[in-house]
Amino acid sequence: MGPIEPMKPDAHANLKVLFALTLVHFTGDFYSAFTTPLFPAFMDKLNLSLAQVGMIAGINRFLSFIVQPIAGYLADRYQGRAIILGGLLMAVVFIPLSGVAGSYWMLVLFIALGSVGSSLFHPSVAGMIPLYAGNRKGFSMSVFNTGGTLAFAAGPFFITAVVAAWGLEAMPATMVIGLMVMVYLWVVVPSPQSEGMAALGLMGTLKRQFGTVWKSIFLIWLVMVLRAVVGQSFMTFMPVLLVSRGYSLVSGGVMITLFTLSGTVSGLMAGYLADRAGSRPIFLVAHLLMTPALLVMLWLPGPWIYAGVFVAGFFVLATMPLGVTLAQELAPGGRSMVSSLMMGLAYGLGGAMAPVVGRLADLYSIASVLWAVAFIPLVTIPLILLFPRGRTEAAAG
Repeated sequence: MGPIEPMKPDAHANLKVLFALTLVHFTGDFYSAFTTPLFPAFMDKLNLSLAQVGMIAGINRFLSFIVQPIAGYLADRYQGRAIILGGLLMAVVFIPLSGVAGSYWMLVLFIALGSVGSSLFHPSVAGMIPLYAGNRKGFSMSVFNTGGTLAFAAGPFFITAVVAAWGLEAMPATMVIGLMVMVYLWVVVPSPQSEGMAALGLMGTLKRQFGTVWKSIFLIWLVMVLRAVVGQSFMTFMPVLLVSRGYSLVSGGVMITLFTLSGTVSGLMAGYLADRAGSRPIFLVAHLLMTPALLVMLWLPGPWIYAGVFVAGFFVLATMPLGVTLAQELAPGGRSMVSSLMMGLAYGLGGAMAPVVGRLADLYSIASVLWAVAFIPLVTIPLILLFPRGRTEAAAG
């Protein structure tokens, strides 16, 4: 039995395909989520510095910056599932192998290969969502994004429990889960639809996709980058901060789980509301409340910090799917490319700041640096006010 045929963009929502695409997202991000909560364990095993931890995190995100736009460009030009399923296979295989890495550079290699795999499938599957979403594109994209945020919630809890029980050497056994899922995905996931730009070349493709809207696309992308700097800095170094304060390794995994689980809830709410009121008001509210939520989280003592983590994640991750949806609305001819810009390029550049944050943390302490990072969302407010009005917001106005 082969993959089902693609559906026309104007048809009703195809829940089976939407579920499969979300499952691709969930599975890849589930394995990608293994790395960050295990930084304390890798530090202990390989005697890593915070700067080296930041370098690993930065390489991970930088590869998203390099690979996703290329994958998005190719996905908009050519059909084929090799990028989707091949990329997912790389994440499923190489990230678990990091548990048996015997040196810093071997650890970097395994994480880098897994990161490349994760980067490959993201633009294609995100670009396919509008084709199967009917008239609920914002909510469908939020559901798709929920697959990723839920994975980043479940993955850390799962892998820290495995490592706490059996050690880092047990990580390769977790490949079995992903390989079993891939059998189902091989049957269900359709091929991406080419946008018919194979004869245009790179510059011709970019001109057709973004020629009249590039300023708006850039504005949205810049806000997504700054949001990613905040989110990735806290996701990378909060577990290390918690362990340094006496919390267990599993507590660090729980922290990431709560942070991303709350983002799952807020992402769904944001997508639902954006379909009715537009994306810009949701961006404004989330980014205005992000800074106080992060500062309170850093201040809360004892078990109260978990409540603070949940609230902070709620606002930090709420707008992740909205940037993609808004950009796809502005440039519908380049769905995969704009998805790669808003997810991969923004995420990658934001995460590439991790080595800088790590170096500053070595110099001034993790808590002090994260306190400063928490004020970045306020810088985005004037930029959000310049966002173009979406169709829903324009109709309401």
